[in-house]
Amino acid sequence: MIIQQFRSHIEELFGQLLKDFNENDEYGYCNFSTVNYKKLGYATNITPEIVLQAAEKNVNLIITHHDAWDFVYGMKERCVALLKEHNIAHFFIHLPLDYAEFGTCNSLLRLLGASNIIQQSRHVEGQSTVGIGEFDTPITMEQLVEVTTNLLGERVYFQQNNNKEIRRIGIVTGAGNDTSQLREALNKNCDVYITGEKTLYTIQYAKFINMNIIIGSHTFTEIFGVRSLAHKVQEKFQDIEVLQLNEEHYEVIG
Repeated sequence: MIIQQFRSHIEELFGQLLKDFNENDEYGYCNFSTVNYKKLGYATNITPEIVLQAAEKNVNLIITHHDAWDFVYGMKERCVALLKEHNIAHFFIHLPLDYAEFGTCNSLLRLLGASNIIQQSRHVEGQSTVGIGEFDTPITMEQLVEVTTNLLGERVYFQQNNNKEIRRIGIVTGAGNDTSQLREALNKNCDVYITGEKTLYTIQYAKFINMNIIIGSHTFTEIFGVRSLAHKVQEKFQDIEVLQLNEEHYEVIG
């Protein structure tokens, strides 16, 4: 797979979503050359540790959800330098992946067992709307916490603020900590709200409106969308080897 083939496939997969968001803000390419890319590594975040891990595993192309954040001062420059040093290409895709049919939200809903997608997450007035899915058969909050814990591979924070069985799940992967997103989940009759970050206001409002909540980490609520994208690239270019680059469970949940 060469860069032109990769770009064309990304355009096929995301279509209008690439036009809705600006290149280099919400998606972008770094250090691509004319070489043939044979080994793809994926992760939620690009960090110096991820680039060095990719170099050790002879990865030619890294796909991530996030670019290095400008406000993590100096890290983006270090990542770019390491990519050049080890001749590794990097592609990140943020909001388009959140809203793709195979993206972060729907991937997590399906892996949790929600077979019926009621509402696709999308971008409205600067933030993500809630993705909504339903179970065929309701489960208890205790069961859903266990499923989520096992899926993410980490301890999750949760509040059981009512005793209803869980059929309808509302999700915003990553930083879905805004009270307006909780309010949307309430207004759409969700039995639980799941996201990847919380604040004091998230906790206060969930308790006030009696909404069950489960909070994983930003990184591991979003990894499954990146995995879906990596495997779609592999489906198109079957000679590509795909592997997950390992990130630590260092985000504080409690």
